[in-house]
Amino acid sequence: MSKKRKDSQGPMPAGSAGLLRFFEEETEGIKIRPELLMVLAISLIVVSVLAKIF
Repeated sequence: MSKKRKDSQGPMPAGSAGLLRFFEEETEGIKIRPELLMVLAISLIVVSVLAKIF
C-alpha cells in the first residue's frame, strides 16, 4: 500500500532534500496576493517619503 502511494507522488530529485514537497503543502494563515503586497509596500514607501518632505 505504501509502495502504491510513493509511485503516485513521483520520485524526488536527489539534491532537493525535500524542498519541493515542502512547498506543495498548504499552510494556515493570511493569504495575500503578491500584487496587493507590492502595492502596499510601494504606498508605504511613498507615504514615508512624503512625510519626510513635509
